[in-house]
Amino acid sequence: MGKRTTKQREAIRKVFEDERRPLGTAEVLELVEKDVPSIGIATIYRAVKDLLAEEWLVAVSIAGNTRYELANIGHHHHFHCNECDKTFDLEGCVGDLSKLVPEAFKILSHEITIMGMCQSCNTGAISS
Repeated sequence: MGKRTTKQREAIRKVFEDERRPLGTAEVLELVEKDVPSIGIATIYRAVKDLLAEEWLVAVSIAGNTRYELANIGHHHHFHCNECDKTFDLEGCVGDLSKLVPEAFKILSHEITIMGMCQSCNTGAISS
């Protein structure tokens, strides 16, 4: 039997659907508070745990932190902004990585995170 739908839970789902990028729990809280000011971090943790169990979200480790993203978006990579600490999805894949690994090694999967400055932070740095 699934978890009961609540205003808080729906607001959390909406944040993930609207942002369409990996989010940490603190980011989820900040974004959900705009619609549900009384929500607490414990509610975020419980909802994320339930959404992981339902396989609606998946956990990804980026820049040493766990973030959560929609489970149904397929293979992709990430861009992590070193300035604002936000992570963004990148479409596409670099393709065949076999030339990078030693002979007789077999690649089973790969994850790529590019680090730098997002557009907002880069624009702010240029205009400063």
